[in-house]
Amino acid sequence: MASLLPTRQSVPSPASTRKEVVVDGSESGTVLSVLSSQTARRILAALRDGPKPVSEIAPAAETSLQNARYHVERLCEAEFVEPVDTWYSKKGREMTVYGLRTTELVIRFDP
Repeated sequence: MASLLPTRQSVPSPASTRKEVVVDGSESGTVLSVLSSQTARRILAALRDGPKPVSEIAPAAETSLQNARYHVERLCEAEFVEPVDTWYSKKGREMTVYGLRTTELVIRFDP
């Protein structure tokens, strides 16, 4: 039987965008702190293949659902990841789908 709610929709990948982080002692520490986490880097790698809900990000990043959710929220705050869509599970629950906000990261050190 077909579902009344769409379970998956095609989500376009972000246009090639560039995020520049200037390491000068201001807010750059927060961004670098987020990137220092191996789990956060695994999440970013998982999202290179395309947007996913946290329930798919967690196994791809080899972590628990709660830990993946925590790191996704931190990546959103650092503006590396953003909600891009809403999908529905087979049970009809809404799932926020996250995708990369940027495809290129430049870290620049200022004296």
